[in-house]
Amino acid sequence: MSALPLSGIKILDLTRVLAGPLSAQMLGDLGAEVIKIERPGTGDDARAFGPPYLADPEGKANNNNSFYLCANRNKKSVTVNIAKPEGQAIIRELAKDADVFMENYKVGDLKRYGLDYETIKAINPRIIYCSVTGFGQTGPYAPRAGYDAILQAMGGLMSVTGHIDGEPGEGPMKVGPSIVDYMTGMNASIGILSALYHRDANGGVGQHLDVCLFDTVIASLSHWLQIYLVNGKIPPRRGTWGNGGMPAGVFRCTDGELMVVVGNDGQFQRTCAVLGEPELASDPRFVKNNDRVVHGKEIMAIFAGLFLKKPVAYWLDKLEEAGVPSGPINDFEQVFSDPHVQSRGMRVKVDHPFQPDLSLIRNALTFAGTPITDYRAPPLLGEHTKEVLGGKLGYDAGKIDELKKQGII
Repeated sequence: MSALPLSGIKILDLTRVLAGPLSAQMLGDLGAEVIKIERPGTGDDARAFGPPYLADPEGKANNNNSFYLCANRNKKSVTVNIAKPEGQAIIRELAKDADVFMENYKVGDLKRYGLDYETIKAINPRIIYCSVTGFGQTGPYAPRAGYDAILQAMGGLMSVTGHIDGEPGEGPMKVGPSIVDYMTGMNASIGILSALYHRDANGGVGQHLDVCLFDTVIASLSHWLQIYLVNGKIPPRRGTWGNGGMPAGVFRCTDGELMVVVGNDGQFQRTCAVLGEPELASDPRFVKNNDRVVHGKEIMAIFAGLFLKKPVAYWLDKLEEAGVPSGPINDFEQVFSDPHVQSRGMRVKVDHPFQPDLSLIRNALTFAGTPITDYRAPPLLGEHTKEVLGGKLGYDAGKIDELKKQGII
């Protein structure tokens, strides 16, 4: 089997919480060596974002919760107190032969520790230094801390998410998971990979990457935001309505609900036939997709009444036979029980010290020639401190013990 795509790349990861750690985890999945720097004693802030926590075999309280576990596999945990000069020196030593330095501290924080881009660049001109923040390295909001929900609100995502105005529960709504963190992590990964390619394949040099949640959420609104840029009108919330083909949305059946997206005129004709009302396809209000968008409330109301006549399974079978995209609204248990999800191996097992068959979510990338097969459990706090400081920096046991006594590691 071929080496993983990023084999040989060394990453020094000073990120915490979610966006940065997710990016570093993806790079670790792809074969990079990721050394995660954590605060002695408490570690990554995410370790306090519980419960639930894994059960310690000895019944002791611990800091291995779901929030931390989702974003930190395939890494080595090294505890270093960067507030102390000796700790700062350790980071600079590790940075000398690193390819990537990742951090998500507030703008300017690392300069007082001698760990800012210019200082690290002087030590290692080839370094790709990626800063992940809420609002970026420049602009009036740069000093602010940024959390996913705040950026969902400020970036416009919440304004177009939620029930349609006039319906019960109307008003802005947050997307369930920390989706802005996740997308920012993906952008950070893309930026790092691009900078590495530029450095190694295009004869370039190291550089500083500025990736932030605010830019990411605005860019992610894509075609929805483009509506505003084209006509100056703010799109209304559409609830579960789709964003292209019409009708599209959640329809209630006799025993539950399903999601349907009628993507084109042919699918509309077939859906009308499945629903037992083929004449709807020739109604002047609904013949073309643009017509159905204009008369969206009317066609959605008609479809709502028709779907109420049969159970979910009946409609799903008939719509699949007709080639109309549809699906059940699954909870997480149903997702992992789905035979397609199982066939894709979206649940992977790792050997964790507290749980030998710990389930994690697999990396979403599938490579034919360099498959991701090595999933190592998210490390315990400081699990690799001795290994890294001894193996990479040549510290002997005495020096490591002394650093530990001084609270530096």
